[in-house]
Amino acid sequence: MSTPGKSSAFHWKIHGDGRTIVPGSVVSPQERLSWPRTAGIGAQHVVAMFGATFLVPLLTGFPPATTLLFSGIGTMLFLVITAGRVPSYLGSSFAFIAPIGAAVNQHGIGGALGGLVMAGAVLFLAGLVVHKAGAHWIQAVMPPVVTGAIVALIGLNLAPAARQNFEQGAVTGLVTVAAILLATVLFRGLLGRLSILVGVLAGYAAAVLRGEVDFSAIADAAWVGLPPFQLPSFHLSVVGLFVPVVLVLVAENIGHVKSVAAMTGQNLDPYAGRALMADGLATVLAGSGGGSGTTTYAENIGVMAASKVYSTAAYWVAAIVAVLLSLFPKFGALIATVPPGVLGGAGVVLYGMIGVLGVRIWVQNRVNFGNPINLAVAGVSLVVAIANFTWAAGELRFEGIALGTAAALLIYHGMNLIARWRGTEPLDAAEDEGVRPSKLG
Repeated sequence: MSTPGKSSAFHWKIHGDGRTIVPGSVVSPQERLSWPRTAGIGAQHVVAMFGATFLVPLLTGFPPATTLLFSGIGTMLFLVITAGRVPSYLGSSFAFIAPIGAAVNQHGIGGALGGLVMAGAVLFLAGLVVHKAGAHWIQAVMPPVVTGAIVALIGLNLAPAARQNFEQGAVTGLVTVAAILLATVLFRGLLGRLSILVGVLAGYAAAVLRGEVDFSAIADAAWVGLPPFQLPSFHLSVVGLFVPVVLVLVAENIGHVKSVAAMTGQNLDPYAGRALMADGLATVLAGSGGGSGTTTYAENIGVMAASKVYSTAAYWVAAIVAVLLSLFPKFGALIATVPPGVLGGAGVVLYGMIGVLGVRIWVQNRVNFGNPINLAVAGVSLVVAIANFTWAAGELRFEGIALGTAAALLIYHGMNLIARWRGTEPLDAAEDEGVRPSKLG
């Protein structure tokens, strides 16, 4: 196991001979291989993050090139703030898709950008608290049953959006879904992990053959230039849409830090707060100029696990490549030609996967649904989000995700508080081993 060395975002020790990985070890965040090999790993990170990063702006109507630019800049900011100790790419967060859609309907893209800025600021403050007080309070506020419910309800709340896009090109959408599923089981290694990107490319090819793609915008776009920027506008009514997403981003970031720590053998807990603050600042920056909110990317963990290279130098390469690609308007125009049918097909798979990721959190943490409190937390919050319950209070407007998140938190802590007061805490079902009825029946 490697041990933490001197923290620096710009200094890496050469691993071994710079060409091969020492048997039984990994290339730690503070190490690197030779620059050509590091550049190759960085290119793999670009491919790994690309599919998800460009899908979010396409699904929300944001300029893809602008999102790509801010994802690259945000990644650089993340690497600097975490002192080069936490290897991660900050790509577009799917958790923001539903809030952005609702905010755009109310106040246009500017209003959605304002929501991103506010969410980023709250995430930064949460990171500051974690940096000073540690991450233990997160587990107390958001135990696995709550975290899983919030992740699941965000994905399932998006189901109507997937259907709307799918119906605009059902055949193309079906090809996209089939290609994603087949790529998952046909290919191994990096290509298998990029099944979403492979499926989108297959769906796009089908759309071209069916005459569903308009290439006129590509001819009109310049070869070199800055992507379009837009300033945010701030409205109190979008607070309830965006702030609940912060809870998901906190869980994602903490999970990313712990995963990398486990794979590298380093203690990265002191950097968890920095990671949250960096992601918060990156989201504020993106929202201030027209990009999508960011999060640490699990897609890139797969590249690191396969290559055994956790060097942050590779992420600098990926970030620089992303920024350079964003400066070619024709490239951004090409991405923007992806038709609704392809987006609908990708959405069917992606949104469903997000929902099931919440279930995976329950399974991995062995959440006991023999406990009626846990059952109520999951059941009520999911129905509220899937049905998209709405509540308006003055200028504030709360929709399914916000209300579902609030329901999960209030039901869990409220029911437990009352049960402790009354002495009616449900007894664990002990995973069906010697099952005993709970005090609540």
